[in-house]
Amino acid sequence: MKFTAFLNTINHIQSAKIGGLESQFRLAPKMRLNYNAEKIAASNPKRAAVLALFYPNKNGETCFLLTERASYKGTHSAQISFPGGKIEKSDKNLKETALRETFEEVGVLKERITVLREITDVYIPPSNFLATPFIAYTEEKPVFNTNHEVEQTFDVLLKDLLDDANITSINITTSYAKNIDVPCFKLNNYIVWGATAMILNEIKELLK
Repeated sequence: MKFTAFLNTINHIQSAKIGGLESQFRLAPKMRLNYNAEKIAASNPKRAAVLALFYPNKNGETCFLLTERASYKGTHSAQISFPGGKIEKSDKNLKETALRETFEEVGVLKERITVLREITDVYIPPSNFLATPFIAYTEEKPVFNTNHEVEQTFDVLLKDLLDDANITSINITTSYAKNIDVPCFKLNNYIVWGATAMILNEIKELLK
């Protein structure tokens, strides 16, 4: 999709009904399905926010940003994710959290970003976070400057997200589960699963 065409969908993105948990759960590991609103509330999750940032590449095609987390001794080591993180006391709201974290992790100034809307919260059981995703865009491809939290960034073409052929499943072993089959996207030869895939599927269904 050309970026000019993406900009023409802004009114739709802002006003259309989102798919909610139904959209997310189509790309959710089975263990995620055990968490309803009451169980999540009882877990007293920490709050966080992430940003799905769209922009044009040098050919004028619409891309969005994903990051590979740095390797560390923790639950989400080396995973593929959106820029984002936990809310801080200085943040006025979760949108400010998403913008601040995007600047801290990949160096994009919030003044260059237009936030279109928030979508459905995603619960992340292993770290007990409830993350609020925001859809946003910037009109020129940023120069990404990563910090110690991010190993690398990569551009994903929106048309690849919209292509059903890029949905598959894999068997994985993590620090908290062994030999589990999970649905996922295969994007730029990276496997994207878990909370990031759930958010992406809600965005995909909104845009389609």
